[in-house]
Amino acid sequence: MNQSKNLTLECTAIGSLPHTDITKAAELVRRDFSTIPFWPQMVKINKNEDMIFQFLDNMPSFFCENNKVFLDTNYDKFFEDLEEFFNDYETIISDINSPLLEKYKIIHASAFEEYISIIKELRPPYAKGQIVGPFTLSSALYTKDEQNAVYDETLREIITKNLILKALWQIKKIKEASPDTTPIIFTDEPTLSQLGTSAYVSISGDEVKNMFCDITQTLKHHGAIPAIHCCGKCNWSIPLNSGFEIINPDAYSFSENLSLFAGEIKEFLQKGGKIAFGIVPTLDKAALEKITAEDLIKKYQTAVKYLTKNGIDEKLVIENSIITPSCGAGVLTVELAEKAMDLTKELSISLKEIYNIDD
Repeated sequence: MNQSKNLTLECTAIGSLPHTDITKAAELVRRDFSTIPFWPQMVKINKNEDMIFQFLDNMPSFFCENNKVFLDTNYDKFFEDLEEFFNDYETIISDINSPLLEKYKIIHASAFEEYISIIKELRPPYAKGQIVGPFTLSSALYTKDEQNAVYDETLREIITKNLILKALWQIKKIKEASPDTTPIIFTDEPTLSQLGTSAYVSISGDEVKNMFCDITQTLKHHGAIPAIHCCGKCNWSIPLNSGFEIINPDAYSFSENLSLFAGEIKEFLQKGGKIAFGIVPTLDKAALEKITAEDLIKKYQTAVKYLTKNGIDEKLVIENSIITPSCGAGVLTVELAEKAMDLTKELSISLKEIYNIDD
């Protein structure tokens, strides 16, 4: 991993914020995440910033009629549109500066321009973008005749390529704002925790891995760091072996689950991979209301111990740690969301002091 600044115990955040004031949301990002700013999805301003809908524009087969979203591969122009899409895709991945990329911009992103302004102002070493994961998105979409898109190989390919284009658009915008800033693109995959259950029994890990590899290889080719977020228990073997350079588990609730994959995690860290520990509990409102920075320090240390008990050197884990909330904060009140962001920054600072990490 090519780093312009050490990522050790730096912090960033995941996805959404509940704010209805873009300026205040941007101020929060600037205040707490100056090293790795992120752009917040603001679903209370625009419901189309929901992580499922946000990345669907200009995808062949996608329709939204009477507030119903569906895919249709039987419409008259499907094959014509599909050929155009694939041609656009090949042109763009060969040249990210192609004007065709603007055709696949993220339309519903209220805070994105403010985010770009932050990058222009701060010139941070890193900047975080995100896409919804291809498994999560294809699992959430259905065809006109009610078939789940995840079981259709062609639709999975279209969805994955469309997400790559949305990621490349973010990379281009970040680089235009600050050429020396390294984009980190998170793939948000909450449904990955359901892989292997009866709901997706006929989808193999290899099929999901292939979608992931398409994303990670392309992002790395264009100078970005590929990361993956899953806020439930999941089979971490798949992302660990799919080219991601950062994994982001909910380490507040599921840090013991991560230790089940200690052998692969050790190899991942030795190769320069990072664990973004999702320590601040945005998914547990009651816990967040009463939790303190001291509590979170103990939570982080417990998460580290689960790994060291399974044969991973403590120094290796700590030096390759990043700190985040456990998930997005969009369902919280503004007050609680700001507490979560402030605690994330405070925890990062405290852990650097404890482990003598220089900024």
